[in-house]
Amino acid sequence: MRTVEIDEGSGFCFGVVNAIQSAEKELTIDKELYCLGDIVHNSQEVARLQKKGLRTINHEDLKNMHNKRVLLRAHGEPPSTYEIAEKNSIRIIDATCPVVLQLQKKILKQYKEMNPIDSQIVIFGKSGHAEVNGLVGQTDGKAIVIEKITDLNLLDFNKNIYLFSQTTMSVDDFKEIVAEIQMRIHKNVNFRYFDTICRQVANRIPHIREFAARHDLILFVAGKKSSNGKVLLAECIKANANTHLISNPDDINPQWLKNVQSVGVCGATSTPKWLMEEVARKYDK
Repeated sequence: MRTVEIDEGSGFCFGVVNAIQSAEKELTIDKELYCLGDIVHNSQEVARLQKKGLRTINHEDLKNMHNKRVLLRAHGEPPSTYEIAEKNSIRIIDATCPVVLQLQKKILKQYKEMNPIDSQIVIFGKSGHAEVNGLVGQTDGKAIVIEKITDLNLLDFNKNIYLFSQTTMSVDDFKEIVAEIQMRIHKNVNFRYFDTICRQVANRIPHIREFAARHDLILFVAGKKSSNGKVLLAECIKANANTHLISNPDDINPQWLKNVQSVGVCGATSTPKWLMEEVARKYDK
């Protein structure tokens, strides 16, 4: 008899829950509501909200809109987005995650206080990611984004370095970046780093490792664009090589289930619990 367990620690984080609840509340007031970018990196959840009336737009669309309601998702936005909204009489429903909002404020404060001639702000994160774009925007586009150790060659180690992190990055990877900078930076300049990784996300890593290790097969449910999903998927694979990324129940290869007695279903902070439940129902046989 096969058993299927859904990981109780997986599913939406607070920031995503807040954004979705904000959208659903606004849609009860007026069916015309726009979201700047996918509200969450999960196509099934986006489709569910589209049926309720939520329409996804991009930044070019925003520039050409007037007198509309636009929701900003949990990832946050750069100052330029707010400036365009004010100019075009757009009413913003701001669902920026509080953790991201505090990070934006920290970066902006540091940027205003430092001398750009002898200092540099560095952000450890995924280049082009919506959250990172919002963070870089706090520095008028001057921040340097690094994704891996080799990107440190972009830095000037004779200048002060102020290091921040995208909220969903790996704590272990951040520590490696810090250690490498400490080794390479000139002794007479200042290096300060700020661990700005969301612990609600980071704390899922040890839990998901344990969850993955106790099952024969892991079905990791996430959208392919989810940055957090990539981090957690990698941790699952480390703990259990028989881990497969799926976006919905139809992605499952029946061959995976042969001779499997225990199946674990888990996902990213952008994965809705209802989708994991659909996976579990289909294969709890």
